[in-house]
Amino acid sequence: MTDAGQSDQGGAAVWLLAMGQTVLYAGSYYAFPALLPDLVAATGWSTGTLALGPSLAFLIMASLTVLTGRVVDRGLGGEMLVWGPVLAAVGVLGLGFASSPGLWLMAWALIGVAQAGCLYETCFAFLTRRLGGSARAAITRVTLVAGFAGTLAFPLGHWAGGAFGGQGGMLVFAGVTVLAVPCNWWAVRSLRARARAGSEPLPTPRGVLVAALRRPAFWAIAVCFGVVWLNHGILITYVLVLFADRGATEGTAALAAACIGPSQVVGRLLFMLGEARVGNARATLLALGGVVAASAILWLAGMAPVLVFAFALAQGAGAGLMSILRPVLIADILGREGFGAVSGAVAMAPILASAAAPAFGALMLAAGGPGLIYASCLLMAVAGWLIAAVLLRRA
Repeated sequence: MTDAGQSDQGGAAVWLLAMGQTVLYAGSYYAFPALLPDLVAATGWSTGTLALGPSLAFLIMASLTVLTGRVVDRGLGGEMLVWGPVLAAVGVLGLGFASSPGLWLMAWALIGVAQAGCLYETCFAFLTRRLGGSARAAITRVTLVAGFAGTLAFPLGHWAGGAFGGQGGMLVFAGVTVLAVPCNWWAVRSLRARARAGSEPLPTPRGVLVAALRRPAFWAIAVCFGVVWLNHGILITYVLVLFADRGATEGTAALAAACIGPSQVVGRLLFMLGEARVGNARATLLALGGVVAASAILWLAGMAPVLVFAFALAQGAGAGLMSILRPVLIADILGREGFGAVSGAVAMAPILASAAAPAFGALMLAAGGPGLIYASCLLMAVAGWLIAAVLLRRA
């Protein structure tokens, strides 16, 4: 598909995919941190027990990313984008009725299978396969809109948790999740119609993934995004707990957490406006610098709780920009052949990190309190920046 093939219909399809990703992330990803205090109160289970659920979902998601990437390479990414949200909504609905930790984990396992086939990885691989060199602009548009997922989820969770309790709130988020089905269906149908009018993507040569795994750059990208997503996963999962520890009131904490989403959008807009002057390498280091600054600011917020808003700005902008840069860096450094499988393999690191984040954060809270989280997350951010600096200098 060439740039000349872009049309108003195609543009609308990309915006609908963006809306689909927004409600998917709000309903199946951010629902847990948005309702965490209410879930503890409603179930009587410990934070660690509850955190096992999203950890299991991420583990299942990580184990399936290479497989789902290959499915995209074979031309079936659209089917996953349409049916995945149905499965995710059923899983979130199950969370609302789970009466035991076992049923809680079963529902999260279902969500993990669904997320492997319908979140960013599949969406970006589908767009890269369909749009080729034009995919970066489409990916940017998707992330611009989807950055508001947290903005939707945290106020909604604050209201739904207060009105219906933690598990009752999950029923509300199940309804949000299922809204992705019509959005994705129309978008996939439109993009495929455009492909039939032009040319279908070529099949992927064999051995591309094996060749990528032999390159040090592959592992550098994977480790860099892994430590950054461990940092981000811990901070997002326990954001309300950490803000309260810094002295923020319940309402202020919810408002500051809701600002993380718009901050992601701001970072992506700045990248889009300045990408002609700031290359991908420099943008990567700037984004990672934002994550480093965010961890330092959160640690200092104990002296001035208002700094939680500065944390939201820096963390949101930095992590939000990294969501765009990961597929771009993979395509630039490792190539576009077999992008679905290669991107899926790289994604195992940040997904596994996200899987470990809730449980790892719970362990740190138990072992050393919030202070241990502040110090550890700062070290993770610095490590990610250093790895990226070495990789990009050599590349």
